[in-house]
Amino acid sequence: MATAAAPIATEPLVVERHRGFWQRWYRTPSFVAGLVIIGIMVTMAALAPVIAPYNPNHQDLTQLLQGPSSKHWLGTDNLGRDVWSRMLYAARVDLQVAFLAVCFPFIIGTVLGCISGFYGGWADVGVMRFVDVVVAFPFYVLIIAMVFVLGPGTRNIYIAITLVGWVSYARILRGEILVAKRQEYVLAARGAGFSDARIVMRHLLPNVITQAIVFAMSDIVLDLLAIVTLGYLGLGIQPPTADWGTMIADGEQFLTTHWQLSTFPGVAVVIVGLGLSLLGDGLADLLRPE
Repeated sequence: MATAAAPIATEPLVVERHRGFWQRWYRTPSFVAGLVIIGIMVTMAALAPVIAPYNPNHQDLTQLLQGPSSKHWLGTDNLGRDVWSRMLYAARVDLQVAFLAVCFPFIIGTVLGCISGFYGGWADVGVMRFVDVVVAFPFYVLIIAMVFVLGPGTRNIYIAITLVGWVSYARILRGEILVAKRQEYVLAARGAGFSDARIVMRHLLPNVITQAIVFAMSDIVLDLLAIVTLGYLGLGIQPPTADWGTMIADGEQFLTTHWQLSTFPGVAVVIVGLGLSLLGDGLADLLRPE
């Protein structure tokens, strides 16, 4: 009787953790602050076609390098394009790419981490050798090198970040599962004859995935910085599509006379990074086992 009942012991734990999350999230200042910041930024990006006063790529050669005014809130760039409109549309592009770029490494790293930690042996050795090869190089250097080889563009950014980013999730999940698979509820599930897939998906993964979710918030910041850096170097989102990195690079030559061209996109990156960092800290507090 005890063996048969033990495998479902994880379900109340997960349910209790979720219940505690919904009861405490609004009392966690860092989570609320991060949620508000990211919520505002995402909403503005989503509503860019509605709230942007101009087409982001429209050039008005009679309005070159204009300062902030009632007509152009953040001024115009060297091609007469409205900076505020381009900021909003750049947010749509950069945030979309940053959030989607996390999904692929998250899924691949979770699968390989679970296999490596649960089965051990040759599976663990094989996965960890790949991990060792990737972590031997700095993250940004490897991303830039891969995009340089593959060529600029959104698709190649996804490929480069996926090939590099999965290792962090694999290491996190592997470490968590190595500890969790020795718990009594897992041993009881094995004794009950449950399949490996059911043990991992229903009993192990819900109890170890929280660390990967928290890390994903920080990983989005890293991906956003990588996207902006690639745009700055001319290897990211290609013109005429608005991108914060490209806007910073275009405004650099006018930094002493029209500082707002580079400063405002840079501030936007900092605000998004701050919001995601606060969100990650809040999630860590909320999902930490009591």
